[in-house]
Amino acid sequence: MGTDTPKLEVLRKRSDFLAAARARRQPVPSFLLQARYRDDGSDLIRVGFTCSKKVGNAVARNRAKRRLREIARLGLPELGKPGWDYVLIGRAGATAEREFTALQGELAQAVRQIHAPRKPRKPQS
Repeated sequence: MGTDTPKLEVLRKRSDFLAAARARRQPVPSFLLQARYRDDGSDLIRVGFTCSKKVGNAVARNRAKRRLREIARLGLPELGKPGWDYVLIGRAGATAEREFTALQGELAQAVRQIHAPRKPRKPQS
């Protein structure tokens, strides 16, 4: 098909989720975005989704994850960088109820913040 957008792959291993949890994170009102650079030479963008029981019962968690999957499918091929893992974590009372266009805007904002140049940390004395 000749598209030059990177392919999305879904994270399935617990170790990948734990590695992303130790890396960068960017909170937005509807969800938390965790991201890490894999440095494995692959140009895949990998993405994972999770919702704790705080989000609600199984129906509510699955609805929140469906919405997160859809914003990632629509946005990450253009916004994400190849070789990075992204994990979207749903929030109680926000992910499932938020306006869909607001969710998309928050994903774009969070990804831009993750990839923005970092300020050097002050040494602790």
